[in-house]
Amino acid sequence: MTDIPAGLKYTKDHEWAKADGRKVRVGITAFAVEQLGDITLVNLDVKVGDELAAGKAFGTIESVKTLSDLFAPMAGKVVEINGELDGKPELVNEDCYGKGWMVVLEVADEKAVDALLDEGAYDAHVKASAH
Repeated sequence: MTDIPAGLKYTKDHEWAKADGRKVRVGITAFAVEQLGDITLVNLDVKVGDELAAGKAFGTIESVKTLSDLFAPMAGKVVEINGELDGKPELVNEDCYGKGWMVVLEVADEKAVDALLDEGAYDAHVKASAH
């Protein structure tokens, strides 16, 4: 079964969010990585200072199989971008919950994170979508 770490929040689009006060680090889940296969390109179409709406695409991720959009799990201002992914998109395959993070958002409302799925709800979503 796909690794679903506790302590993170998840979206139905297979992004994860890790809150630290008003700053929320965002990436894609191990399930998404499994579905995509070998990642060849991560294109983050945002810059520091950009405001994102919840559900808005902030970039794309390309693999040997497909091209997929990356969606903001909540509204917020981009305060950090993982520049390492430009030259090393494979970091997402190797460590999607660590070095393979995408962006850090500063959210106006810390409770926005609470609205996302916890690991149990996300696990149920993954199992339901696998059938």
